[in-house]
Amino acid sequence: MQNQTNKINVSSEIGLLKRVIVHRPDEGISRISPKRAEELLFDDIVHLPQMIKEHDIFTDVLKSFMGEDNVLETEDLLVESLEADNEAKDEMLDLILSYEELPKSYRTFLENLSNQELAKTLITGYHKSEDIILFDPIPNFIFTRDIAVTVNDYVIITKAAKEARARENFLTRFIMWAHPIFKDLRSENKIINLNKVDLFPPSRKGESVSIEGGDIMVISEKYILIGCSERTNDHAFNSIKKVLFEKNVIEHVVQVNIPSDRSFMHIDTIFTQINTNHIAAFKPIVVDGLSSNVVVFNKDGEKSRYDSVANFFKAEINPDMEFILSGNGESPYQEREQWTDGCNLVALKPGVALTYDRNPLTEVAFMNKGYKIIHATDFLEKVASGEINPQEVENTIINIPSNELSRARGGSHCMTCPIERL
Repeated sequence: MQNQTNKINVSSEIGLLKRVIVHRPDEGISRISPKRAEELLFDDIVHLPQMIKEHDIFTDVLKSFMGEDNVLETEDLLVESLEADNEAKDEMLDLILSYEELPKSYRTFLENLSNQELAKTLITGYHKSEDIILFDPIPNFIFTRDIAVTVNDYVIITKAAKEARARENFLTRFIMWAHPIFKDLRSENKIINLNKVDLFPPSRKGESVSIEGGDIMVISEKYILIGCSERTNDHAFNSIKKVLFEKNVIEHVVQVNIPSDRSFMHIDTIFTQINTNHIAAFKPIVVDGLSSNVVVFNKDGEKSRYDSVANFFKAEINPDMEFILSGNGESPYQEREQWTDGCNLVALKPGVALTYDRNPLTEVAFMNKGYKIIHATDFLEKVASGEINPQEVENTIINIPSNELSRARGGSHCMTCPIERL
């Protein structure tokens, strides 16, 4: 069983990353056809074996910093949750089968599977030995950032905008309820479940709650940023803001309005913080404020407005904040490299972050700010030989292979769900 430490706390984007949830690309991805790719929210047809190799290198780097037990795989968490709570397991199966409109005979089939087989079937949608397809694949499960967000010592279970991600949501809700890691949060009523309709009903105009983790960033103990984007709507923002203030989770809830466009589906596709003074950013929106603005809501009822993300950070977070620009701030390269997640990095600690190996001008921008660039394969070889001690690495961008991973339209920030940072 995974590390059973129950401490759950994230109060920044850059604090030392201690525990994180990831999902290794699964067999369901190999069943995506060109005809259904758009419906399933995948931008391309990928070669699964190569995608798995790339993701394994990514998680090997994470493990070199955090230790293997602290990089938590969703399938393992699901198996352990199935073993821990039969009542919750039954409820989860009822919800999934009802949503998928499957006959009762499928319930009997699933109940007779081992927990390991059941977990794999629920994730991939396919039972290999019986050659039965029960569900569509959920390829976006590799983007664990979207399923839940830790805000200080609370966890928000998000609610995706698209039906294609519904089963991800059912599985996440089950894990957060049933797994021993989250038992203290459950007993202390520190799980905020956006799927509870009684607590988060539709608006008076019928607008449902829709919010994904890529649109939520915890900048400090006092500030949380929430994007209103293609995937997160105003009603969701207002709903979660109210609860965060009522529960005294945070002091400032910041609304970041960006264009509702597939190219910028979440705020973490256009900026991510990687160091105390540095944010990787897409210049037209983040610095220039193109079709974007920021509103800061304070717990005391006051609010302030800014015409760009950059101006907000400099005014309220850090006057010395600098923005390292995708494509080095030059068109058309900044648009190309934003598309291939040049702004989407996950910080392992201040000044050390992971990104894709396909954004050369963004690399120049990092080097101009004093960062070293090393490829993940070289990094892992030097760790294995003892030439590099991960705990001593500073001011470094680690490039991970991305021929297949990048086709799914999500970077290292998207592929990590931090649950503990120092």
